[in-house]
Amino acid sequence: MMTTTSNGTAPRPAVAAASASGARSEKSLSLTDLRDLVKGGAIDTVLLAVPDLQGRLKGKRYDADHFLKRIAHHGAEMCAYVLATDAEMSPADGFKLTSWDSGYQDLSVQPALGTLRVVPWLPRTAIVLGDAVHHDGTPIDVAPRQILHQQLTRLSRHGLQAKAGIETEFTIYQGTYAEAERAGYKGLRPVTMENLDYALDHGPACDRFFRRLQRALAGAGMPVEAIKTEAGPGQIEVTFPYGPALTACDRHLLFKHAVRTLGTRAGLAPTFMAAPETGWANGLHLHVSLWSKALSQLHSPDNEYELSQIGRNAIAGLLAGLPELGPFYAPNVNSYKRFTPGSFAPTMLHWGHDNRTCAVRVVGHGEGLHLEIRVPGADANPYLALSAVLAAIDYGIEQQLALGPEAAGNAYSGSGTPVPPTLADALAAFQESALAHGAFGTEVVEHYAHLARLELDHQQRLVTDAERQRWLARA
Repeated sequence: MMTTTSNGTAPRPAVAAASASGARSEKSLSLTDLRDLVKGGAIDTVLLAVPDLQGRLKGKRYDADHFLKRIAHHGAEMCAYVLATDAEMSPADGFKLTSWDSGYQDLSVQPALGTLRVVPWLPRTAIVLGDAVHHDGTPIDVAPRQILHQQLTRLSRHGLQAKAGIETEFTIYQGTYAEAERAGYKGLRPVTMENLDYALDHGPACDRFFRRLQRALAGAGMPVEAIKTEAGPGQIEVTFPYGPALTACDRHLLFKHAVRTLGTRAGLAPTFMAAPETGWANGLHLHVSLWSKALSQLHSPDNEYELSQIGRNAIAGLLAGLPELGPFYAPNVNSYKRFTPGSFAPTMLHWGHDNRTCAVRVVGHGEGLHLEIRVPGADANPYLALSAVLAAIDYGIEQQLALGPEAAGNAYSGSGTPVPPTLADALAAFQESALAHGAFGTEVVEHYAHLARLELDHQQRLVTDAERQRWLARA
């Protein structure tokens, strides 16, 4: 079951969205701090990481002294294919950014020094996110972090800043990733089998993992808001406090890195697949609010429980735009197996107050009123998913779209615009979308459309156990 975050209470005053270079945030390190830690022997390694297309951290480990002397101010080089490859890191033709024809050239990575922090889940290690740029210093438009920065800039045309809180679910299996691979990914056993939704009586394995994760994230300056077990076998939900939109996504990638690292050490295999088993669903719910001059813009000035005109336009934009932006929030074939009735994942594009069957759920009141967008799955790249949300919101505000009535009762049983049922349907809508081309540019649309085609081509050639089970004796 996918539940709401506790962000229904009034969030703190708005914080301006961080720039692409990364404004310094709580618990981040200055270079002076890092030098002191290195000198004292507390840090000997710095990771320079770039968010890739799939929402993973890719980069290099540097000796801390070398990072301080050569990388911190001058940047580094990486092969451009880190932003032009599929989930398996297979070099593929068809990307404009780089290919065999271009010789797989390098791109430059400039450390976003505001993101520099210690990562307690790795010994004596700090990490800094980097922005991918061309050699002349101009941003690479297809980089996920740059895409989100661009959407935040577009939203500022209306005098608005976005704040976001991310709530994600994942499933934990017993055994390591290597053991799962040796078993052919068959017979996987979740760490729990019973429905532990809202349970507080967790077994020793879960309790130890939760405590280690919570301590590690707090030590990195990324304290969780809550951790809870969910209804699905081995399913966990983690929610984080509200904050600037770019920072929320930066921290989400570090969180996933911590989950995988700590899970492996504990002999566990966490997965952020949207549908790890038939009938299971892991979501990535985006809680979004809009601010201007430290004042929330989503609620009516006359009634703290009602939407403002901006709020109504924003939701109308989401309902109109999200059907055309599927590859940004549901990036692979498995993503679409999550959208089933009764799964707490939406199948239709509806909105409603405190209604978990809707794609857009209005939560809270007054300064705490915000939108919970329930469409993205846990496998989504958060920068891209949030970019899709902000692009659709911007469209609704720019066009002053009228909002229809909210869904009454079970939105699964109503009519309306469906969530794209497959990646192929989502790809077709994305390629033809005037909204997508206008918000992101044709180069970005073509880049991610090609990525979606690679996923479809891979799946088309793959013979699965499910196909053999259904057809071996019947064909």
